[in-house]
Amino acid sequence: MSCDLILVLDAPTPRAVAPTLKRLSGTVRWAKVGLEMYTACGPDCVREVADMGFKVFLDLKLHDIPNTVAKAVESASRLPIGMLTLHTGGGREMMQWAIKAQREHAPSLLLLGVTVLTSLGEADLREVGVSASPADQVTRLGQLAAGAGLSGLVCSPHEITPLRRVLPSEVQLVTPGIRPREASLDDQTRVMTPGEAAAAGANYLVVGRPIFKAPDPVAAAEAILAEIGRR
Repeated sequence: MSCDLILVLDAPTPRAVAPTLKRLSGTVRWAKVGLEMYTACGPDCVREVADMGFKVFLDLKLHDIPNTVAKAVESASRLPIGMLTLHTGGGREMMQWAIKAQREHAPSLLLLGVTVLTSLGEADLREVGVSASPADQVTRLGQLAAGAGLSGLVCSPHEITPLRRVLPSEVQLVTPGIRPREASLDDQTRVMTPGEAAAAGANYLVVGRPIFKAPDPVAAAEAILAEIGRR
């Protein structure tokens, strides 16, 4: 199973990380634009990152009534993006409306479902009325998303194996929480190395600080790509 690398842009604007981005263009193919950057500078930041030569993963975690999410997918499809996230907790109908909009307006766009945020533990789920464990809830929502027609999920490294047991093989798994063996854990606790996650069945690895904080970001990215067989 092939695996690729996605660079996290944890910054308010593309300009804040432009020197490193320019160095990494041509080595890393994908870059993730999240809520911080999108809220700060809107669609222009997506175009700016794309103009630097990256495929863009737009991580907005859409969650609203079906019609609103479908319209948001339609709007996002006008941007140069290759991936877009939504919350599977919005339910089957919301996901199906989103998929219909994606197929009509951006057939090649990969819609990714987010199940349980990695910041939530069992007590947090109970507090919002979910009696299942985080692992069981991830599996339940993952199967719901695949059944609704979503073609990918975002999951932690430790959810790859249980999801691979129950999901169709063509479902793409995009995995944050990746740390090279020698890298600092920062605020991450449940992590895997790039090689471990790729071997478990991840299709994309989401990495930020281990590359941006490295003395040589290009060398750090190349080492990850080599570990997952992309070099």
